[in-house]
Amino acid sequence: MSEFDDAKKRMESLYGENHKIEDGNYDKTCAVKCVNGTFVGKRADDVIAFKGIPFVGKQPSGDLRWKAPVDVVPDDGVYEAYYFGKIPCQVGTVGQMGSLYPQSEDCLFLNVWKADDGNAKKPVMVWIHGGAYELGSTAEPREEGTNFVHENPDVILVSIEYRLNAFGFLHLSHLPDGADYPDAQNLGLMDQLAALKWVHENIAAFGGDPGNVTIFGQSAGGGSVSLLPLAEGSHEYFQKVIAQSGSPAFCRSTEQAIECTDKIMKALGCTTVAELMGLDPDKIVAAASSEAAMPLTTPERDGRFLPLDPYAAYESGAAKDLVIMQGCTKDECAYFVGGVGPELFTPWAEGCKAEKLAQLTKEERALAESFFADGQGEVYENLSRFLDQFWFNAPLIRTAENQVKGGGKTYVYYFRVESSVPMMKSGHAIELSELFNHPEETFVTGRQFDKTFSKTMRKMWVQFAKCGDPSLPADVSPSGKAKEWPLYDLEDKRVMVFDEFDIHVEKESAMNITDRDRTYFLTKYYVR
Repeated sequence: MSEFDDAKKRMESLYGENHKIEDGNYDKTCAVKCVNGTFVGKRADDVIAFKGIPFVGKQPSGDLRWKAPVDVVPDDGVYEAYYFGKIPCQVGTVGQMGSLYPQSEDCLFLNVWKADDGNAKKPVMVWIHGGAYELGSTAEPREEGTNFVHENPDVILVSIEYRLNAFGFLHLSHLPDGADYPDAQNLGLMDQLAALKWVHENIAAFGGDPGNVTIFGQSAGGGSVSLLPLAEGSHEYFQKVIAQSGSPAFCRSTEQAIECTDKIMKALGCTTVAELMGLDPDKIVAAASSEAAMPLTTPERDGRFLPLDPYAAYESGAAKDLVIMQGCTKDECAYFVGGVGPELFTPWAEGCKAEKLAQLTKEERALAESFFADGQGEVYENLSRFLDQFWFNAPLIRTAENQVKGGGKTYVYYFRVESSVPMMKSGHAIELSELFNHPEETFVTGRQFDKTFSKTMRKMWVQFAKCGDPSLPADVSPSGKAKEWPLYDLEDKRVMVFDEFDIHVEKESAMNITDRDRTYFLTKYYVR
């Protein structure tokens, strides 16, 4: 059997359709009563997985397309929670098995993994997947939660879906009939908040503590968990945040959002929301993801759901009551180089660079060009290095600094372990398969990392979720040696460096995470 056939068989075992259980014939030891029904999961050794639980009262299709998520209603029914729900509508592949994932607008489901030990008041970790706000799902094999909870039975793990691309982030209120769609530009984030509300109201029944919730995510998920703290009322649902390779930088202004919508409308030949409502979802996604509609859809700094200046909001103390852990990898954009090759990456990255330089003042442009010119590698390597700064490194440091200036606490990391995949280096998403304890998923890593290193990383994430401090006492550390992770401050600016055989603390300046003179200022322009 080929590797693809083996993966296909494995994925097909994850998919089916959850049904209502009418005859009372189900495993009561795998059933949990929630507000919107009793859900029956499946046990794998000592872990029970509940997949495909709806966290809304009605799914966002038909007349509810581009409408805010609908709250759940009480339900005494009993339902299977055996299979992942359908994933959000999207173009392209998700991970390695995208063609096997059923898609639908009816996609607002979540999954829960818990140890079958009967314990209560456990810390809860809610995962928000990445994918540039365009792609991705909770069905990604490397992010399946059984292995993680098997190793860490003292936490509850949840993963959530949210609307993507044109269905989750499309500005519509400027259209002739758009007044009835005031939330369309940030529906994906509103979906996430609705899922967190469901967790808050129901997770105690699974043994979780609704007063000790950590939201964490990578890429667009990292951006999401950086923006959610700025939404009014969100702090009721979580107390801690882990932002991996994502920041408030990935969002756009209302003017940029309108420009994007107008491009999509032109591509579709539509002028009103009513005309859009009559189109098949695949046609809308295709137009929104086409080159003619670039840049892609992202959350909007609309002044309603999100502040006009997220960085300033952090500096003003918007998240001072939360504890944040945040970081990036050493070679973020090498992921894209390794994924598509230098021949495709170079012209695309040249376009990204030119677009950004065009926004800068003459003095700023000279500084950015100076940084770019200092690169010692091939053109694609220098482009990758420049985009690392603009998209990830500088936004990471500015967010950390502003959180501290606003009176809050944050821990910062810098991940440097490298892939064996050619040109991938320590690229975007390299930590995920090891974080979720799926070392067999080597699409990005190309190899398996040192076991003690990977387990230490997981323990730090879990320790942070438990108490808001990722430091490991010697009796908890997999190596038997204590790992002290200091808070980031404005004087020493210390970060935890993740090297495969040497997890240690360094000053940010020693790691050259960002160039204070020549790239840090780019954060004032955001990414989109």
